[in-house]
Amino acid sequence: MTLAPEPSPVALLRDNHERLSMNLADLLGTVAGFLTTVAFAPQVWEVWKTRSTRDISLSMYLVFTTGVGFWLAYGLVLGAWPIIVANAVTLALTGTVLALKLRHG
Repeated sequence: MTLAPEPSPVALLRDNHERLSMNLADLLGTVAGFLTTVAFAPQVWEVWKTRSTRDISLSMYLVFTTGVGFWLAYGLVLGAWPIIVANAVTLALTGTVLALKLRHG
């Protein structure tokens, strides 16, 4: 039975750096996703409360909501949970505003 050689200190540092980088990447993605998603909550609340969408651009919400749908698909393909969760929630929020814009003009 042969034992695998112990990894060198450089290899251990590289592995730890890669793990830390992945954790940092997930943390950054989660914070970014949270902030950009929460940014839509006041708009949704205002439109829901007033039923007024007069000052909202239909073309902007159509393009943006479509883009968010693609970001969600991209996250699903990558299996990147920060991208998936943030864009699923953002899609629900922007989809709500878009639906209310279409309904109430």
